[in-house]
Amino acid sequence: MGREKPDTFRAAAIEQLEIWAHRNGVEVIKQKSGSDPAAVVFDAMAAAKARNADVVLVDTAGRLHTKSNLMSELEKMKRTAAKIIPGAPHDVLLVMDATTGQNGLAQAREFTGTVGVTGIVLTKLDGTAKGGIVVAISRELGLPIRFVGTGEKIDDMVPFDAETYAASLFD
Repeated sequence: MGREKPDTFRAAAIEQLEIWAHRNGVEVIKQKSGSDPAAVVFDAMAAAKARNADVVLVDTAGRLHTKSNLMSELEKMKRTAAKIIPGAPHDVLLVMDATTGQNGLAQAREFTGTVGVTGIVLTKLDGTAKGGIVVAISRELGLPIRFVGTGEKIDDMVPFDAETYAASLFD
């Protein structure tokens, strides 16, 4: 078995994040591709603390819950954040694609057990997928659904509304 490489699943992820950050006037803290993710978290948290920032978002680049080395990296990233800012991370959001099926429940269990997920963001609701697995995840793990993404524009990420979501299931 080969060693799993960190953060190499989507080489263009950094560039994509930079484009969105630029569009919205947000600073990006990064290192070269393949760097230790915990080192990036360290740099971002230290910069946030020095600049008295209110929010730091960390994108963990689509980690697979079945890859133990990657899950260990998530734990290390969480510990690193807490060393710089006590109590961090204050929120851990699991981003679920609406096309995710029953495997999503296993993913949510694993991520919640590893890093203490505190809420769900359901994306890709602009197609035919309805993301019904989040209902089971929310019920079993007691996780609130915080936001839904219904497109690719900044205004397409909106707070979750149960009534609107339930009505969309029957459209």
